[in-house]
Amino acid sequence: MRVITGAARGVPLATLPGEDIVRPTSQKMKEALFSAIQFEIAGRRALDAFAGSGQLGIEALSRSAEHCLFLELDGGALQIVKQNLARAKLADKASVMQVDALQYLRRTTELFDLIFLDPPYGKEILQAAIPVAAERLRPDGILVCEAPRAESLPDWHGDVQLRKTYAHGKAKLCIYRRGTAQ
Repeated sequence: MRVITGAARGVPLATLPGEDIVRPTSQKMKEALFSAIQFEIAGRRALDAFAGSGQLGIEALSRSAEHCLFLELDGGALQIVKQNLARAKLADKASVMQVDALQYLRRTTELFDLIFLDPPYGKEILQAAIPVAAERLRPDGILVCEAPRAESLPDWHGDVQLRKTYAHGKAKLCIYRRGTAQ
C-alpha cells in the first residue's frame, strides 16, 4: 500500500496485520476514488472517519488538501496513522483523535469539504454514519463511503445525493455530493 501521487507519492504506508481491525481500501479502488475527485481536493478540509491506516486522508493531504482530521478508536491503528503521517511528512497538516467516529460526528459542529467513511464491515455502522456525516458537509461537499458490494446504501440524505458508485471485487465506493450535480 503506497501513496499514489502528490507530495508523498510512492511513500509506503503501514497497516495492522489481519482484517479484524483494519481492512485497507484496495489500490484499484483508491485510484478510482481519487481519479473521480482529483480536482476537488486542493485547499479543502477533510475528515477520515474510521481511519484504520489513514491511507485515504493521507492521499488527500498528499494531493494538497489543507487539513485532515483522522478519527480512530483502536489504539494500535491510531499509532499506525501517526506513523504513516510522519513517514509521508504530512503530520503538520493533520489532527488525530482516538474517538468513536460515529459519536464524534453526532456531537461536533465542525463542517468538512470531504468526508471519508470506511467503517468495519458487517456492523451496520455505515447506515448510521451516512446521515450524520451528511449533516457535517459544507456546501458542495463530498462524502465517500466504502461498503461491501451487496450492502444497500441510501440514494440521498437531504440535499446530499449519491452521484457515483464504483465496484471492485467484494467492495464498492459510493460518492455522495451536497449541492448542485457535477
